[in-house]
Amino acid sequence: MTLQPDENLTDEARLALAHTRPVLTDALRIVLEFDQRLARIVAATTEPMLGQMRLAWWRDTLGMPVDERPKGDAVLDGLGRFLAGQEASLIAVVDGWEHMLSAPPLAREAVMAFAQGRGAGIAGLGDTVGAAVPTVEDLLACGQIWALADAASHIVQGEERETLLDVARELPRPAHRLPAPFRGVAILYALAERSLKSGGAPLMAGRGAALVALRAGLFGR
Repeated sequence: MTLQPDENLTDEARLALAHTRPVLTDALRIVLEFDQRLARIVAATTEPMLGQMRLAWWRDTLGMPVDERPKGDAVLDGLGRFLAGQEASLIAVVDGWEHMLSAPPLAREAVMAFAQGRGAGIAGLGDTVGAAVPTVEDLLACGQIWALADAASHIVQGEERETLLDVARELPRPAHRLPAPFRGVAILYALAERSLKSGGAPLMAGRGAALVALRAGLFGR
C-alpha cells in the first residue's frame, strides 16, 4: 500500500520522492512526514518544557512494540508499517529536534547534535534495504547537511542561522555517489549544498534548483 503525499511536505521533499525508487518511496515519505511533524512541534513551542513533553510522547511511543502503539495517527501508523525495526534512528530524530528547544542562541554542540539526530532518520533508510556500510555513512552525511541547510533557510538572519551554516560547511561530505534507490536523498543533499553556497536561501529558490535536482536524480550527486 502506497501512502498518499502529505500536503505539508515541502516542494523539495515532493521532488525527492518523485525520484525515489518504489522500494524506498514509502519509507522516505514517512521519514519526511515524521520530521515535519516534529518540526511543527518545535516551531509552535513557546515553553520548552511543554515541547519536551510532546517530543517525549513520540520517544516513548516509538519504544513500544508496533502492535501496542495507539492507532489512528497517519504518521505513527506509517512508521510502524514501513519502518518497523528502525526505532533507534527514529528516536534519534526526536532527540535531535529536542536540541532546537535549547535556550537561544544555540550552542555549536546543540547544532551538531541536531544534525546528527535529524540525519539519522535519513541514514536509517539504508538499513531498511540492507545497504552496504559506505552507503549508510554517505546517507548520514547527506542527511546532516540537509538538516542544517533546511533549518537555516527557515531562520531569519542572526547568530543562530550563522551557527547552523558554519557547522554545515564544516561537516564531512558523502564520499560516494548514492546508489539509484537513494536518488531522492541525493536531491535533498544537492539542493542543501546549493542553499549553503547562497547563504542559506530556501532550497528550491531560483531557477537553478530544478536543474540541480535533475542532475542529482540522474547521477546520485
